[in-house]
Amino acid sequence: MLRNEKLVAFVPVHDADRARTFYRDTLGLRLVSEDRFALVFDMNGTPLRATLVGEFQPQKFTVLGWQASDVAAAARRLSVAGVHFERFPGMEQDDLGVWSAPGGARVAWFRDPDGNLLSITQMPEAA
Repeated sequence: MLRNEKLVAFVPVHDADRARTFYRDTLGLRLVSEDRFALVFDMNGTPLRATLVGEFQPQKFTVLGWQASDVAAAARRLSVAGVHFERFPGMEQDDLGVWSAPGGARVAWFRDPDGNLLSITQMPEAA
């Protein structure tokens, strides 16, 4: 029923100013609109609604991610922009914080100002 419809992504945020600065200025997303309910960013054709909520507990899992053609290059650019990459016990991550999954994907995680866990992933090349 929905396979031909456009996806909209959502992420909860508490502070509009911090969210705007992070998603627009740090991550480079274009701010499309803003009202008292949400900030809407363009993620390469997919709308991201940073929905303004009261206090909340960020999830312990990834809530939003991007597929990168070169995860190491993306991690370096984000690091220069001030993004700190998460380290997880028991996961062998390189100097940039990139983990190589058994299936060949390469993933790095970081948090937005509200503590939401975000990721960048480079998928393995098809054989």
